[in-house]
Amino acid sequence: METLEKKLGYAFENRQLLEEALNHSSYANEHRGGLGSNERLEFLGDSVLGFVAAEFLFKRYAGLPEGDLTRMRAGLVCEQSLYEVAKELDLGSYLKLGRGEEAGGGRERQSILADAVEAVFAAVYLDGGIERARSLIERVLLSQAPAAEERRDYKTTLQEVVQRRSGQVLTYHMVSQSGPDHNKTFHFEVRLNDVPVGRGGGHSKKEAEQAAAKDALAGMSQ
Repeated sequence: METLEKKLGYAFENRQLLEEALNHSSYANEHRGGLGSNERLEFLGDSVLGFVAAEFLFKRYAGLPEGDLTRMRAGLVCEQSLYEVAKELDLGSYLKLGRGEEAGGGRERQSILADAVEAVFAAVYLDGGIERARSLIERVLLSQAPAAEERRDYKTTLQEVVQRRSGQVLTYHMVSQSGPDHNKTFHFEVRLNDVPVGRGGGHSKKEAEQAAAKDALAGMSQ
């Protein structure tokens, strides 16, 4: 447990909380009378994570509307993101699983690992308070906010923005391409009512269109 605490950057006053966070229901069911499963901690951790992520994005992206913030939060706190945190912490090696779950590869199962991450967040919150939980969550997860931003669908967001006024037409135009066939770069321009509002490039036409839409959104927020 000390090794895991070092990875978390947090030493528990009540280590039983950490142990419970690592108890899968399959193990708890086979060892009745001991620690309960991590399901209750997971429930609390989901709310702690949601609050911390919302506050983080609210402060970091002051110009973004609620819809964009909601999509970014969803990308940050999704099961895949939590699974990646679990892999970085090697959380699977610390889990306590029932015999059947162990034999079925539970230590590598994405849903189990993601749930355990939320349970650990809750354990830190209960043991050290919201500031310690926030510090951990920001360090191991929310520092990935730029990656979540890259996954945003800028074309859809731009379309939603311009549709707030009637009669607006967005079009995308390839203005150039460069590089060898195996590594081309495409350059696109997005136009609003035939007026250029953004440009961007990428190694695929889809990527270049997204970059152009992102550029247009940045210009509109200024």
